Amino acid sequence: MSDPTFGISITRIDTEPRPAVWSDMAVVGIIGTAPDGDALVFPLDTPVFLYSDDATKLTALGASGTLKDAITLINAQLGEFQVAAKIVVVRVAEGVDVDETIANIVGDGIATGLNAFLDAGPLLGVIPRLICAPGHTSQRAVGEANAVCAALPAICARLLAHAVVDGPATNSQDAIDWRETISSDRLIPVDPAVKMLVGGVATVVPLSPAVIGIGVRRDHEKQGRPFHSWANQAVQGIVGPSRPISFSLTDGATEGQTLLSNNIGVLLRGELGVETAIASGGYVFVGTDNAGEDELWRFYNVTRGRDYIHLMLLRTLRFYLGRFNLTGQTIQAVQNTMVMALRDLKADNDILGFEVKFTRDQNSPEELRLGRFTVSFAAEEAPVLRYLGIQSSRYRPALDALLGDLISQVGAVTG
Repeated sequence: MSDPTFGISITRIDTEPRPAVWSDMAVVGIIGTAPDGDALVFPLDTPVFLYSDDATKLTALGASGTLKDAITLINAQLGEFQVAAKIVVVRVAEGVDVDETIANIVGDGIATGLNAFLDAGPLLGVIPRLICAPGHTSQRAVGEANAVCAALPAICARLLAHAVVDGPATNSQDAIDWRETISSDRLIPVDPAVKMLVGGVATVVPLSPAVIGIGVRRDHEKQGRPFHSWANQAVQGIVGPSRPISFSLTDGATEGQTLLSNNIGVLLRGELGVETAIASGGYVFVGTDNAGEDELWRFYNVTRGRDYIHLMLLRTLRFYLGRFNLTGQTIQAVQNTMVMALRDLKADNDILGFEVKFTRDQNSPEELRLGRFTVSFAAEEAPVLRYLGIQSSRYRPALDALLGDLISQVGAVTG
């Protein structure tokens, strides 16, 4: 259409930086059993969304199996002004034994078991990014890895998710032996289990749902941003750990410190009047690490934070694809969009600093001709504070000051 000879022409200019679009990192994915579950509400190997306070769907899960208790434990960790957690449930058939149930959780590698989580986005419009398979991540043959722990990293990588996995909850050596069989910065190992009241009876259940519940609460407290650890947080809704773990803030030769040094998060008991305890009372989760090999990406709040940034870039910058020609204005708009989003994270102390740049060595005329260009960014997530050193010494200048005061007060005495 040509401009009018006598009239008005209005053209919308759309080269401004785009507002950042953030993803919800606190959607929970739980896979497990519910033998009495309603198959119409929770069909096997199918992702089903629910809010954790949905009484109708919770009733439909039935009382037996691992799913109902896990959701109860998550709910117990929610904080002020939180009504519910968003949860994607995948129900699998309970096997004749644990091995068969684990095989059902692992699934066929295509559509069943853990792979059902991959359908959550297309089917439900939400993607679980905090995953657990409570009660089924520690069993293994001697010298082998647990099959669920072996399958989880690939699923988590596709979802940009993290999984909290439970250790054997027996003793320290078993926990360390189990830890040696897993290696992924998308796995967060924890130990031991917890005791909670189920039907009025103290029952041992896995710790992982409680830890994930803390993660959901912490993200909520930080306006949905996953840059903060879940360490030194109270665990509610339990009557105790499955076994006590010794711990001291000042002594590395305790069981708790040993497990932490092997990247295993632990549940600790507060002790009234003991200054080296983690708290004066209650039960506290302490854990900062994932099970990866790269110390640069050791903290799960750092790896989750980087996922958050990457997902923002995907959701925000996809707007430009196909809509714009490759021009200086387009490249500048993309850079400005990235800068604005990272600047906001820096202002909130989620990252310490960042850099965004378009350089010749990352681009070429040939690539530009194909409609391709590369913008690089670097950012530094804030590390979690996990050690505080205090140096204590005597202070001689205080004596010099005292001596000066004494001389001025006493003065000279003559006879």
